[in-house]
This record gives sequence, structure tokens and C-alpha cells, in this order.
Amino acid sequence: MATDQSEDVYKDLSSGSQSSGLMERIRTFSPKEVFTWQLARTLAMGQGLAGLICGTAISSQYLASSFHVNTPMMQSFMHYTLLCLTYTTMLLCRTGDGNILQILRKRWWKYLLLGLVDVEANYAVVKAYQYTTLTSVQLLDCFVIPVLMILSWWVLKARYRPVHYVTVCICLIGVGAMVGADLLAGRDQGSTSNILLGDGLVLISASLYAVSNVCQEYTVKNLSRVEFLGMVGLFGTIISTIQMVILERKEITAIQWSWQIGLLFAAYALCMYTLYSCMPIVVKLSSATSVNLSLLTADLFSLFCGVFLFQYSFSWLYLVSLVIILIGFITFNAVPTPTDHTDPATASFPVCEDGYYSYPVAYQNDISKQEVAVRISTEGEGETEEWRNDKEKRRSGRFKEDVGLSTKM
Repeated sequence: MATDQSEDVYKDLSSGSQSSGLMERIRTFSPKEVFTWQLARTLAMGQGLAGLICGTAISSQYLASSFHVNTPMMQSFMHYTLLCLTYTTMLLCRTGDGNILQILRKRWWKYLLLGLVDVEANYAVVKAYQYTTLTSVQLLDCFVIPVLMILSWWVLKARYRPVHYVTVCICLIGVGAMVGADLLAGRDQGSTSNILLGDGLVLISASLYAVSNVCQEYTVKNLSRVEFLGMVGLFGTIISTIQMVILERKEITAIQWSWQIGLLFAAYALCMYTLYSCMPIVVKLSSATSVNLSLLTADLFSLFCGVFLFQYSFSWLYLVSLVIILIGFITFNAVPTPTDHTDPATASFPVCEDGYYSYPVAYQNDISKQEVAVRISTEGEGETEEWRNDKEKRRSGRFKEDVGLSTKM
């Protein structure tokens, strides 16, 4: 009976402390602590990535509509080759554990699978447009976010809070407003030859993108950005070359080359190359889930450009959708995502890009806290020892004074 009463008292105290802690956080809320330069930089860089995706969409649209060129594997081959020439070459120039031979000896099969996943994710979403509608692609492509959150929870040990799930739902509502605007504007474009196959390809592509992005986040936060891009460029070039020769020989030979087509191919390749080069930087600042939430605005940027370039009809729902997605993205990044560091896999200290050991940020914070605690405790011990010595001296002095007085008497 006494045990039950003590448990009830403990529950009341814990609930009271939680509610008081919540009220204290609300009372002491400061916008400056939430809307920081870090958040502004993440937002700006995320929208920059969305603009690059918009550039790839516009160049692909011009190639398909104006010049009847549909060669997704050839376009992928070009930007994978640029990545290989840049970052794989950098790995060749390294020494020690960061050298390409050491990386291939230890992890070649992992990067082979990662390159395959990345190439097929790009190919599947482009192929889906031949079988299903634009609306289906825009809606089902959001499937990447819940898959990302599940994989991040499992692989990266991310522990999302309820506010993160709410903000993801807000962003998806913004996507729904965008799709609604497309339907009202009569932009439900695309083929309906095999909707089931097309929708399945979009879901497969979203799942593969999620796997690729989680692997990217783990690699750039625990190994290095150059290693990730160098290995993806190497194996992506090999896989896309094989697939291009098998699947697109006729389409490539049928291209009637001109400077306009060459310029569009170059624009697509440069946009993808810049996207791949900059995305790991944003992922390292935030997370793969956060980056994909910011990329939801890419379709809106494409629609805004299409109003001027392809005479799309404008709807105010596009602006509403943009505001909703940005609000969800800002709220998601304003609340930090806790990480479970008890997993031994997250406790490794690999070599960073400069050749030194790269310790996780949380581990560095723990080390700093321990150093401060040790310093404080050491100083406290020193003060205590000094105080004790001084006390002994005073006692000995008083004893001598007392002895002197007794001898005089």
C-alpha cells in the first residue's frame, strides 16, 4: 500500500515537473534562439538546391518538347562523369586511409550498391512519366520523406519529436495545394498507358532516393564528402555507361545534334553536378529529411518558370503552397532532432577530409563537458587543500601563541 502511494506521488511530481518545464520553455521562448543564421543559411541553401532541380527539369522539358530527345541515361552519364573526373581524381591524389585504393579495398561493394541505387532512382522517376500522369508523380514522389524518416530512425538513430511529424504533414499539405492548383489549371499532363506501372516506378524511385540520401548523410557525417562523391561518380559512371549502351543506343544515334541541344545537355549536366556537389554540404548542416523537405519547392519553381517559358496558367494556390511548405520546413529545422549515441556503430572515429580523425559533434561536446568538469573539480580540490593547509597553519600559530603565553605565566 505504501509502495502504491509512493508511486502515485512520484507520478504526480513527474507530471508536475514536465508541465512546469513546458510552461517555463514557453515563458522563456526567444525568437532569436530559434530563427538563427544557421537556420537562414540552411533555408537559403535548400532553396538553392531546389532551384538547381528546377534547372534540370527545364532543360529536360526543352529537350523532350522542342527537340524530341529522351535519353535519361545519357544525361545521367554526363553528370556522373563530371563527378568522377573531379572527386575520384581527388581521391587518387590522397595518401593513407583516404586513398582510393584503400577505400576500394575496404568498402568497394558498399559503394557499388550505392551507385546502383542512385542510378536506378534517377532512371525510374524519368521512366515513370511515360506511363502515369504528372499529378501522380508529384504526389507519390513525397513517399521519399516517410521512408527517409524510418531509415534515419533505424540507421542514423535519429529520434524525431512530435513536432517533426506535424511539420512533415504541413509540408505534404502544401504539396497537396500545389497538385490541386495543377488540376484546376488543367496541367494533369503525362501518359495514362499503364498507370499502375508508372505509379510503382515512382514509389520505387522514392524508396531508392531515400536509401541513397541516408547513405549520403552517414558518409558525409562520419567519413567525408569527397569520398562519397568520388565513389558515387566512379560507380555511377560505370553503371550508367553499361545501361546507356544497352537501353539507349537507338535514341542516341537518332539525335540530330545542334548547338542548342549541346547547350541543353551541358545545362542539365552542370545543374546536376552542382546539385550533387552542394547537397552533402546542406545534409551535413541539417539532415537528409530536412533537405528533402526543402526540395518540395522545386516543382513550384518549375511551375513559376513554366508560366513564362511554356505559357502555363498561373494560380494563387501556387503561392499558398510555397508558403505552407516553407513554414513546415522552417519549423522542422527550428526544433533539433535528438540522436541516440548508445549504438556502437555511431561511436567510430573515422578519418576526415584533412586526414585527421573526425570525431562526432556530440562526442566533442561530451569531451568538452568532461574537461570542464575535471577542471572545476581539480580547482575545487586545490582550493580545499589550500584551505586545509591554511587552517592547519592558523591552528599551529594559535597553539604556539598559547604555549608562549603559558610559559610566560
